[in-house]
Amino acid sequence: MEAVILILALLFVAFVTLGVYVGVKAIGAAKRGVDRTISQARRSVEDTTLRAKSFGQVGVAGELAQLRLRLRTSMRATQDALQAGVAEDASLRESIGLFERLSVHGRELDDELRRLEREPDRARTTEMLPQLRERVERITHSAESLRWAARDRARSFAEDDLESLTTQIDVEAGALRDWSRSEPVWPEPAAEPSQAPAQGPRTSSAQAPQPSGTAAGPEQARGEAEPETGSQEPRAIPARDPRLAMRYSWEKSARPETTN
Repeated sequence: MEAVILILALLFVAFVTLGVYVGVKAIGAAKRGVDRTISQARRSVEDTTLRAKSFGQVGVAGELAQLRLRLRTSMRATQDALQAGVAEDASLRESIGLFERLSVHGRELDDELRRLEREPDRARTTEMLPQLRERVERITHSAESLRWAARDRARSFAEDDLESLTTQIDVEAGALRDWSRSEPVWPEPAAEPSQAPAQGPRTSSAQAPQPSGTAAGPEQARGEAEPETGSQEPRAIPARDPRLAMRYSWEKSARPETTN
């Protein structure tokens, strides 16, 4: 009895532990999903605000918004391209490592541009604009280099695969055409023997001279009993070529003849 109680207690503890583990995992996944959704919504709102500022404002504020929008768009496009390509090409992992190091500088520059948007000293900000443009240009150029290199690599692999596939298809098509030209020609069926020329009336066995001392056999008696009809001897039916009985799936079945 004590053993049964102990087993039940262990099962209860195991089920409780499993339930807690599954609950923690579910809560963590839900929290990550909510955080991801909030981050995407915040990023979308910020990008929309930057577009509005870049088109609606002039001067230093408008130029800062344009620099931030260009930086964020280029970095996000490169990140999406590398993450999509690494699933098919493992050699892009090193490129992703370089992009992560580049992203650190991109985030620092984006934070600096955001602070300068709220900077009251516009004269000082105007003096820093050439340096900021150069930094944005260097980071976006590096990001675009990685992005276009990954796309060119994927396009090269696709073209190589397409060329190989085209070559195989051409070879197969040529083989099919050779087969159609060398299709075996089946021999024509043997011609039926022509009718023998009509012969005159045969002499009956009764009129034919019989050798002396021999009695007429049963076959001769049967020949004497059957009247002469003047018809020809029966012809031998030629054997059917077994190859003519072979049929293929593309041949239509013969339509049955209608009987009157």
